[in-house]
Amino acid sequence: MKKIITTVSILLMMTAVNAQKYELQHLTDPSGYQYDSVKNDANGVRIYTLKNGLKVYLAKNEDAPRIQTYIPVRTGSNQDPADNTGLAHYLEHMVFKGTSKLGTQDWVKEKALLKQISDLYEQHKSEKDPEKKKALYKKIDEVSQEASKYAIANEYDKAISSLGATGTNAHTWLDETVYKNNIPSNELEKWLKVEKERFSELVLRLFHTELEAVYEEYNRAQDNDGRLVNYELMDALFPKHPNGQQTTIGTSEHLKNPSMEAIHKYFDTYYVPNNMAVVLVGDIDFDKTIKLVDQYFGTFKYKELPKKQLPVEAPMTSVVSRTVKSPSTPRLTMAWRTDSYGTKEARLADMVANILSNNGEAGLIDLNINQQQKALGAYAYASPFKYYGNITMAIVPKEGQSMEDAKKLLLNQIDLIKKGDFPDWMLPAIINDMKVQRLKGWETADGLATTLYNAYIKNVNWEDELNDINEYEKITKADVVKFANDFFKDNYAVVYKEKGVNDKLVRVENPGITPIKLNREAQSPFLKDILNAKVGDIKPQFIDYQTAIKTDKIKDKKISFVDNKYNEVAQVSYVYPMGSDNDKEMSLAVSVLQYLGTSKYTPEQLKGEFYKLGIANSFRTGNDQIIITLTGLESNMKKGVELLNHWIADVKPDQAIYDKTVKTILEGREVAKKDKTRIMAALSNYAKYGKESRFSDVISKENLESIKVADLMSKIKNLNKYPYEVFLYGKDEKSLKNDVKPYIQTASLTAPKAKEYPEPATSGHVYFTNYDMVQTEMSRVAKASNVNTKDFGKINVFNEYFGRGLSSIVFQEIRESKSLAYSAYVSYAPSNLLNHPNYVTTYIGTQANKLPQAVSAMNDLMAELPQIPAQFENAKGSALKQIASNRINRTNIYFNQLALAKLGINYDIRKDTYAEIQSLTLPELTNFYNGQIKPLKYNTAIIGKKENLNMDAINKMGDFKEVTLEEIFGY
Repeated sequence: MKKIITTVSILLMMTAVNAQKYELQHLTDPSGYQYDSVKNDANGVRIYTLKNGLKVYLAKNEDAPRIQTYIPVRTGSNQDPADNTGLAHYLEHMVFKGTSKLGTQDWVKEKALLKQISDLYEQHKSEKDPEKKKALYKKIDEVSQEASKYAIANEYDKAISSLGATGTNAHTWLDETVYKNNIPSNELEKWLKVEKERFSELVLRLFHTELEAVYEEYNRAQDNDGRLVNYELMDALFPKHPNGQQTTIGTSEHLKNPSMEAIHKYFDTYYVPNNMAVVLVGDIDFDKTIKLVDQYFGTFKYKELPKKQLPVEAPMTSVVSRTVKSPSTPRLTMAWRTDSYGTKEARLADMVANILSNNGEAGLIDLNINQQQKALGAYAYASPFKYYGNITMAIVPKEGQSMEDAKKLLLNQIDLIKKGDFPDWMLPAIINDMKVQRLKGWETADGLATTLYNAYIKNVNWEDELNDINEYEKITKADVVKFANDFFKDNYAVVYKEKGVNDKLVRVENPGITPIKLNREAQSPFLKDILNAKVGDIKPQFIDYQTAIKTDKIKDKKISFVDNKYNEVAQVSYVYPMGSDNDKEMSLAVSVLQYLGTSKYTPEQLKGEFYKLGIANSFRTGNDQIIITLTGLESNMKKGVELLNHWIADVKPDQAIYDKTVKTILEGREVAKKDKTRIMAALSNYAKYGKESRFSDVISKENLESIKVADLMSKIKNLNKYPYEVFLYGKDEKSLKNDVKPYIQTASLTAPKAKEYPEPATSGHVYFTNYDMVQTEMSRVAKASNVNTKDFGKINVFNEYFGRGLSSIVFQEIRESKSLAYSAYVSYAPSNLLNHPNYVTTYIGTQANKLPQAVSAMNDLMAELPQIPAQFENAKGSALKQIASNRINRTNIYFNQLALAKLGINYDIRKDTYAEIQSLTLPELTNFYNGQIKPLKYNTAIIGKKENLNMDAINKMGDFKEVTLEEIFGY
């Protein structure tokens, strides 16, 4: 008789994450600042409202002496003027350009020129004659050159990077624009000073070069299938509301005809304190922090917001169909419009989405379509917005399967929910998983801070956000069935993504921007004050792995334990020192295992059993390692370990399922050969390693079809007979050891010898693959010397100074000065294996008619390492602060030492890296560059539409060869 876990027993398993009763409290700190907190909130969040209306969210997280910061503004593309779509997003870019104090050498002179540029743009926007528009743009370019003499590019980024900040970025979406940084905690006041300055006023300097960078982002979006489908889907769902009528990136016409006056007006309207928040989660002192935030942000003036009435959508009463085309594999996406975030309907839609497709892969779509391989892939999810939302289902049909048949498969799952034909244990299991995911997410500063800024954007108070899980728990099966019958009718939007030529692509001329002056060595008085202000140092803490990891032995197996000091989520990992290099069929065996059951459970029941327990399993097969991991509530881990070992030891081979899996694998290979991202990855790998590489060394179709599944599953059944070690992460070391002990046996098998793959020299070859796209992507790769851990400090600073990030030289030159690409970088990547080579990679993504200029600019930059002492010191200081304020914790303790062992290191290598950086000079970095990077020869990978390429320019890069998809993929 099969063992069935009842709903009652499921509920008993959830005691560790039971619902809390949350109540709002109004409190006052010792300095008189009033704040809200919520009783029983384990996160201890405090929410202040300053006199000017600014919301301040504070919470402690002492993982490291760092603070995750977000500054959310309650405005996005939904507030764009109808004749200036994309404005909110473009403004987001411009907020990084500085102010009248930050980013300028002579504000009086620069201001006058910026006014001229603004006036010219107004003329340009209203001018209808194409030739006159070109003449006006040429004049804009000329005046911009003059204005750039007084500008200091990237000074905000220099100020922020000098703090040791990471993750500096921003994003714009429907109703939000969010600015982000992660900073050392001792730099909080300097961060506040910089952010107060940048939000105090808007200066649209270096405008036309940034506009061109945004247009390159628009081009990237045109080449992105996901966006292509989403734009059509949202347009169909929201025929009146800006959710669907105004894309965040904007239209090509509006991007090419901007209004600086409109951007200023938008900033002055929406970037006001009563429409903004400051979110700080990390190593903070509540009382000191709110005083500092008030000191800097409390000076902003409250301003009434405009009363904007958004359109109300009429209920959908019919199916709205759209068709889009691109070179990739066909797929179908369908969606129903829902109510807004935090509403009962939104929760019910989310619950339905989880019944269809969930983290445990135990939903109806997971089991009835994916598990049974009735399509190449399908999924469902709910997206509640501030205004409205949707529940979406998507499917990739198999070869020969019609779109309508695929759609019917999805709709059949909805019909099952309407009939109540899903197990009773599903709802409590979903709630349990939600609680576990909340625990895992909120244990990190970023996870909690993200939830807080989302609550602010959506106007949800913290008490309601915490209570949301309690509202989910009230949902019954009868509620779900009623909702499904009332809600899911022929009232949806469907987008058919067909394979073909996208005739809606917008291709434009290279505008011929004259490179602007960067004035890299100049510094404003404001930046000098930031750089010269002294704060107490954070002392680096280097981990002693021998102390942090407790080790033991069970039989011949090493057992490592790390204490979980944070929550009830435990992890058990089995780490095998062998991978696909040892046995190419092992990754295949792991893939097939996912579709097989045991003598006790069908494959579908097995997925359900794991999901009931709240235990997730993962199998990762690398080149030299297999890692099997269980993650979930520690109280259920014993049953999870038992179930995993039962599955491995008792897996039931099924040749019919295997044969079906082979067909899915082969069809998946054809899908990969139509996908731009995967083609570029394969092409880059080919440029790096040539014909004989791990990537292209795949099991042939003939061999796949001849394999007997019983032989394949014997590899799985024998896993525990090989050497391996066990990693335990939790609170109760003894209990976790007892959980794994019964299944450990002494090794009786040895791993096959690993196959060695060549790592050939890169010698100036250019490999090209044709693909119909707007942009062209180019990656150049060079084999460097073998890894040497004594160079890690130099590599760290080189990447910070020269190659990556907003304040790097490459970013400044390629994007800021010349506006030749949205994305460009140079990266020196050390090998993670001793006695193996490092690689240097350069990347440029741009429209085809800019590629020759972009390549030329990159070559000029790399001819000699630029000598900018101030920028070098900034990069060096930033690298030191990042190391000093970072801490290795949780499961990273074990996996970091595991990675270091591959380099022959048994201690925290950051100690050596830190010391190396401390004494590093620019001449020493230059010597490293001249010896290790400058002499290198590169192979080049290029993907794009061949007819758009300048072949004369490309032939100058090296020996050109157009390679087939079969060559680069190996099939």
